[in-house]
Amino acid sequence: MELRQLRYFVEVAEREHVTDASLHLHVAQSAVSYQIAKLEEELGVRLFERTGRNVKLTRIGEVFLFHVKQALAAIDEAKAKIAEYLDPEHGTIRVGYASSFANYILPTVLSSFAAEHPEISFHLRHGSYYGLIDEVKNGEINLAFLGPVPDDENLESHVLFAENFAALLPVRHPLAEQTGIYLNELQNDPFVLFPKGYVFRQIVIDACKQAGFMPKIASEGEDMDAVKGLVSAGIGVTLLPENSLYENVPRLTKKVPVLFPEVRRSVGIITPKNRELSPAENAFRQFTVRFFSQLEKF
Repeated sequence: MELRQLRYFVEVAEREHVTDASLHLHVAQSAVSYQIAKLEEELGVRLFERTGRNVKLTRIGEVFLFHVKQALAAIDEAKAKIAEYLDPEHGTIRVGYASSFANYILPTVLSSFAAEHPEISFHLRHGSYYGLIDEVKNGEINLAFLGPVPDDENLESHVLFAENFAALLPVRHPLAEQTGIYLNELQNDPFVLFPKGYVFRQIVIDACKQAGFMPKIASEGEDMDAVKGLVSAGIGVTLLPENSLYENVPRLTKKVPVLFPEVRRSVGIITPKNRELSPAENAFRQFTVRFFSQLEKF
């Protein structure tokens, strides 16, 4: 079984047309057909069946495609790792992040790192809190910014800083001009929260319980902009981490500090314990830890 046979197989499977696959591969159609036939002969199964001028995977072909794509991805990743070790200043770093980091934290650290390492590129991956944890564990990415920082035996977690949550209120809310509020002052207000399963939802609910009430949930938004937009529309109030509101308080809203209870989260970077980081990834992790350590001094 040859690597080129597997790449030809994937191309034909995804395009469902031998001619189209050969054009994309810049290889003669006869060569593609020959290699596919050799692959089927070696495996002892038919991978494709003809449907008019097209081809379609058989049931076993679908199973084979799933595993071949995983294998090719692993090979490509291995080749990329070797290239990075040979020249770590030209690597690509895949970084996961939650939406609360998109406005300030991530752009700040990436631009500072790029100034020192201009030839290293980034592939940024937005995801949910628990989704990013799973992606770091299963190897889809090796670094992710998260808050709160998880305590997980399979992860290396480094806390960069801690931050408070603030109340975001519609501009016409009776408490919008206050310099600070007690959370129980919002017990009769409708709340805008993230859906069930989102870590921010649980943080807000836990804070409200500590203040002596359960929030009345009026609406839900699946990302930071949606939640902010619903508050802007006057649908309800919410609590958000302060960095997500840094120079980005939406129009028709007011940010008000919460005096009690203290609503905080840790913010950090996670990496896998069972895999070695590439030189570029390791340089970025060390830079990030050093960067926020220096910021804390001010």
